[in-house]
Amino acid sequence: MALKPKYITFDCYGTLIHFEMAPVARRLYADRVAEADMAAFCRDFSAYRLDEVLGAWKPYVQVVEGSLRRTCAKWKIDYRDSDTDTVYAAVPTWGPHPDVVEPLKRVAAEFPLVILSNAMVEVIPHNVAKLEAPFHAVYTAEEAQAYKPQMRAFEYMFDRLGCAPEDVLHVSSSFRYDLMTAHDLGIVDKAFVNRGHEPANPYYGYHEIPDIGGLPGLLGL
Repeated sequence: MALKPKYITFDCYGTLIHFEMAPVARRLYADRVAEADMAAFCRDFSAYRLDEVLGAWKPYVQVVEGSLRRTCAKWKIDYRDSDTDTVYAAVPTWGPHPDVVEPLKRVAAEFPLVILSNAMVEVIPHNVAKLEAPFHAVYTAEEAQAYKPQMRAFEYMFDRLGCAPEDVLHVSSSFRYDLMTAHDLGIVDKAFVNRGHEPANPYYGYHEIPDIGGLPGLLGL
């Protein structure tokens, strides 16, 4: 049976926007990390970014800085202040995955679309504009004063929309940032966009799609 949510809520970076933090790090640290070690280095950088957003809110540039400093310390390589500047400056230049724009436009004609992102207010408009679809609302961690996977980020979204968890279909390519918390909050309708970022975990109860092209089918479109 087709899903009929009041709102479709999305993670942005990784799910809709091609998240290129690892490619940027690969180029940036090519002079300090051996190519054979680069995949492990980037995995550590990713793990530290998650750890950095679990505490009190701070600007995302500080999340990047903290995770880079900790990764460099673990690998015993030099951290440079320009490293953070380079990585953070790349974020607004990123565009959508190739499967996103047309299906998103199709869905937007029938349902109000919402983004909940671990982003800064000044940065995310550059990325959202590249999605080409109309959004009912775009909420950031900066506004919520909390990053996903913290519940407070989702609760901020519900408060602003004036809706309950059962009113939304939440779409994400990440269990650790989105779908685990969505499950805990009682969001029944979830779509896991399996982009290979994380392994599937059926415990959390979701509809799996390979990319955004699979979303209209969930909605009977």
